[in-house]
Amino acid sequence: MSPIQIALLLLAVAGVWAIVELALTLRKTRTVVDSLDKTVTDLNNTIAEAQPVVAKLDGAVDELTPALAQMEPLLKSSKTAVDALTSNLVEVEAVVRDISEVTGSMAEASNAVSSVTDSAAGAVQKLFNKVKAPAADAERKLAAAAAEAEQPTERVLIGVDEATDGADVAQKSAAKPAQYYTYTPAETSEESCDE
Repeated sequence: MSPIQIALLLLAVAGVWAIVELALTLRKTRTVVDSLDKTVTDLNNTIAEAQPVVAKLDGAVDELTPALAQMEPLLKSSKTAVDALTSNLVEVEAVVRDISEVTGSMAEASNAVSSVTDSAAGAVQKLFNKVKAPAADAERKLAAAAAEAEQPTERVLIGVDEATDGADVAQKSAAKPAQYYTYTPAETSEESCDE
């Protein structure tokens, strides 16, 4: 074989090998293209499904645009309302502070009135105790006299003679009341009673 024939044979083998490689590459490329075609089809379907949603979102944005335009005045008025509320709260705090001061003053006045009332009540109580003490002594003396009256005592009629009769005694007793002196065995004190 001549060198040219060998070169041609090598060239034919290389050509066959290149054609086989090209066929394998085309097959893989076809698989990739088919996969890419499916992806594009899915993407087109997704875009087709998203178009109504996007249209609705566009409509919602169009509807929100006037509302957003009204939000700025609302925010300004809400800021004004918050400022007014803050100033009202400051005024309420001042009123509460004033009420607290008035309540404290009223408590002090109440305590002062209470102390004056307590001292006046104490003075009246002392006065009643002074008035009550002699009355209690008198009651105690009356109770003691009543207890003595219940005990058997010996009575002596003074100013009546035994020789005179009862008629004279009645006349004298009508003119002058008789006086009795009571002697008790336990005591030696005298008591006079008018009859």
